[in-house]
Amino acid sequence: MDSNRRQFVQLSLLAGAGAGLASATEGQARSIAKADRALKILVLGGTGLIGPPMVEYARARGHDLTLFNRGKTNTHLFPLMEKLKGDRNDDLSSLEAEVAKGRRWDVVIDNTSSVPRWVTASAGLLKDSAETYLYTSSISAYAEFETIGADESAPTAALSPEEEAKVKTPKDITGENYGGLKARCEEEARKAFPGRCIVVRPGLIVGPGDSSDRFTYWPVRVAKGGEVMAPGNPNDPVQFIDCRDLGEWFIRLVEDKNYDTFNGVGPRSPMTIAGMLHGMRATIDNEISFTWVDADFLAEHEVMPWRDMTVWVPPVGEEAGFSTSSIAKAKAAGLTFRPLAETTMANLEYWNALPEDRRAKPRAGLVPDKEAKVLAAWHSRKS
Repeated sequence: MDSNRRQFVQLSLLAGAGAGLASATEGQARSIAKADRALKILVLGGTGLIGPPMVEYARARGHDLTLFNRGKTNTHLFPLMEKLKGDRNDDLSSLEAEVAKGRRWDVVIDNTSSVPRWVTASAGLLKDSAETYLYTSSISAYAEFETIGADESAPTAALSPEEEAKVKTPKDITGENYGGLKARCEEEARKAFPGRCIVVRPGLIVGPGDSSDRFTYWPVRVAKGGEVMAPGNPNDPVQFIDCRDLGEWFIRLVEDKNYDTFNGVGPRSPMTIAGMLHGMRATIDNEISFTWVDADFLAEHEVMPWRDMTVWVPPVGEEAGFSTSSIAKAKAAGLTFRPLAETTMANLEYWNALPEDRRAKPRAGLVPDKEAKVLAAWHSRKS
């Protein structure tokens, strides 16, 4: 696996492990229609990144939710909601007790598994106690990213039984095995819920609560103003999805029993890195200019795609189609998209509300001193 894909995986894992506070009041500020039928929904996870907006939207739609998780992330959320405490790695006893009592749910939403045996255990336990299982996979489940505009029929990554057996806990997940593990998790979900399974493959999930700082780097940098180093060709494609759009769509998918596999990425129409940066620029009133530095020069100066120049990956070679996944099926199934300006402002608000010592140590993006040094080298080269 190439380094850019490894960076994608590593930052994805960081976001999953430490996803924070999405807006828990947004649903109250909007008029959300009740669903035709109230569902009993069991969420495996529910407190990180896509979880809070998903849960709030489900509650606004009139559904009854139960959360199963370790009780360690954002424990202040949803104080009145039923919570079952356990650990997908080695303690399903609270779930087992409910199943033994004959407890049933209409839907299980699995937001937390990257280890196949976790899905085997949870889906196997619940296969006769629930009608629908939604598994949150990843774009990384695909075997390759050379094909531009690839859809859900593209081959998924393979993982040998020997490689899978080495993965005991999430700490054993690497850039090399992550995609294959996600593909195997999909297989286990479908095996336990044949014809009753929904699989969503998100790409870069952004928005309030993204503690990886992957997307947030750009709104923060644009807000700072001045000369901003922009990566590669202005026409290079980018893809991302607001966590609120994704979480709310999950609920509509299970309401409709839309049993299929979907790429969960955005935006609605193809977007370039220039379109993204100038769209962010339009939300902020400051003095700013963009200086475009080509990919080869960035590489020479050890400025890494995805990690330093976040969101962006040069669309060449094995990654020519990385940010071009087809979302035709997802849009037909009701995926909607917030405007870029709304996501940008929500990210800035989330970032500015973090403690000062946290904001002093961004987890992704280029540090100011290095940006200034590379820009100076670029101008010297051009002159």
